[in-house]
Amino acid sequence: MTKLTEKGRGIRDMFDKIAPRYDLLNRLLSLGIDRRWRRFAVKQLQIPEGGMVLDIATGTGDVALEVAKQTPASVRIVGSDFTQGMLVLGHEKVEASPYRDRIVLVNNPCEAIPHPDGIFDGVTIAFGIRNVVDRQKGLEEMARVLKPGGRAVILEFATPLNRVFRAVYYFYFLKMLPWLGGLLSQRSAYQYLPDSVMEFPDRQTFKAMMEAAGFADVKIHDLTGGIAAVHVGTRAS
Repeated sequence: MTKLTEKGRGIRDMFDKIAPRYDLLNRLLSLGIDRRWRRFAVKQLQIPEGGMVLDIATGTGDVALEVAKQTPASVRIVGSDFTQGMLVLGHEKVEASPYRDRIVLVNNPCEAIPHPDGIFDGVTIAFGIRNVVDRQKGLEEMARVLKPGGRAVILEFATPLNRVFRAVYYFYFLKMLPWLGGLLSQRSAYQYLPDSVMEFPDRQTFKAMMEAAGFADVKIHDLTGGIAAVHVGTRAS
């Protein structure tokens, strides 16, 4: 695997530590809304019979499993993540599912995808692009492995657009979430979450980054008042 930067190693080690309670905390802290977000994101794909999908930052495999659920049985899914602890749990979930023969999990960072050019019909990444140290390189890699006309679907936290809702959200996200996460897991990880969201580029800046990486017809879908956003781009020919 490509050598990680010091920041990358720190992020990987943090996710290794919280892996055992990652799914539980996702459900509790999002009140279960994250499942609906993932379903919506996967619906933005257009995968043909016999197609292939790459789910980057697959974590414990939630999106990979959702892709399998929403696509024909002939579609194959590769889930990749740079955190071994997450992949161990992901393997358990995949093996216990009816889709175990369709999903393969591999260990690699987004900036160095170990697949040939133009092999996938779709690429997904949910709540993972924030954790990619070199985001532009990660986006370029996603475009590289897509077939011309293939779609990249990126689900990520965002800033609510309504001023009143944004104030309520900030109170929960910046004050309550790290405290709640600290009760059940590692507080520093759930302080990192809001910090990384606040540092993430705004919608138009990220759209421009996708376009610079080789994506066309980039669309943004705001979810739940703008708490999350789905960015959909098509690899240019």
